[in-house]
Amino acid sequence: MTLAIPHARAAVEVTASVPSVAGSRLTVPLVDGRTVQYANLDHAASAPCLDAVQDAVNELLPWYASVHRGAGYASQVSTRVYERAREVVREFVNARRTEEVIFTRNTTDALNLLARALPRFTSVIVFDTDHHAAMLPWRGPNVFRVTPTDSVERDLDEALGQTPTGPRLVVVTGAANVTGELWPVARLSAVARRHGARIVLDAAQLAPHRPVDMRALDVDYVVLSGHKLYAPFGAGALVGRADWLRAAHPYLAGGGATRQVTEHGVSWHYGPERHEAGTPNVVGAHALAVACETLGKHWDAVAAHEEALLDRLRTGLAAIPGVRQLSIFGDDSPRVGVVSFTVEGQDPGLVAAYLSAEHGIGVRDGLFCAHIATARLAGGRALRASLGLGSTAEHVDRLLTALRQGPAEEYELVDGRFAPVEDSRPLPAFLSTS
Repeated sequence: MTLAIPHARAAVEVTASVPSVAGSRLTVPLVDGRTVQYANLDHAASAPCLDAVQDAVNELLPWYASVHRGAGYASQVSTRVYERAREVVREFVNARRTEEVIFTRNTTDALNLLARALPRFTSVIVFDTDHHAAMLPWRGPNVFRVTPTDSVERDLDEALGQTPTGPRLVVVTGAANVTGELWPVARLSAVARRHGARIVLDAAQLAPHRPVDMRALDVDYVVLSGHKLYAPFGAGALVGRADWLRAAHPYLAGGGATRQVTEHGVSWHYGPERHEAGTPNVVGAHALAVACETLGKHWDAVAAHEEALLDRLRTGLAAIPGVRQLSIFGDDSPRVGVVSFTVEGQDPGLVAAYLSAEHGIGVRDGLFCAHIATARLAGGRALRASLGLGSTAEHVDRLLTALRQGPAEEYELVDGRFAPVEDSRPLPAFLSTS
């Protein structure tokens, strides 16, 4: 039977322009009563939805049904869409056919799943500058935290030399959550191999900006999130070697993970279904796949767009007195479009509040779910401006101008966050109450 499977509108011709995002047309109110185009400089937290992803999801929704084992036509279509998404993600990270692609909620979920699948007494090496999702899932006495220096390969080599005999896993970030700096993943993989260790790549911040190639980087596992990949529909993925995953107890116990349940016991699936109990998020998986396909057709344009804006942003910040940019490996280290900084004498929460209220700019303030790194680099909380497909030169220039000017309104703390003392900005109509 030939199924009328929804065709992703993301399958477009490669062009020199970057893919468009839904949020690029958003306008927001200012505290003085004006409205401006929203300058979203918070892509590192969650990226807006690609137009291609929104179109593809809308196209799928009439066909939505539970996947696997359903005889109904819509169920068969949804199943085909779901399993096709698995293959698209596999291709996106250049995984081998023998490696599993397991859909999760996000990167945090994927790393917790892998942590549950480790053999007993596995030694785990983590870097203390990483996002909490990469640092915290690992338990037991054999978790070794390393503080990276500009000789990070030596740091890893020394740490692995101190681990006991047995299985080892190294957790490496592709692009730093706080600073955007690119880690030397392939070189760290070579160090891990010398010690017989496996390596998992946290690609949450890397995948929206640069291609991820498991084979070229020589990593065993990759984790990523749809909400950072312009596919905010609640899906992520764990991709990697099958043996530990197939030997582990199912991540969740329930329908879909079972092959057979009798009065005498349960037998479980050995493929990706083993860890995907419950009704899968077919819409999220499809959205993730469409985002992967779309980005894969535009990498040169994506990189060029981002690098031009990143240079404009970093150069502009460097020219503002009192602004200090944060770095793990040094100011000249390569990075994606993520820049964290402090403003001398100004609370990061206050800066973020006036950027929003007076200029329509969205940035992140705080510790960025990387408390150790941010506290070490900034001495406390900081600001983070992160670029993406919806970012423009005007957005960057607006941020730089606003930082030079400082706040014009009065602000107060409300429930722990700064807000204008007089704030008449209306909520969107869909949040209005009668």
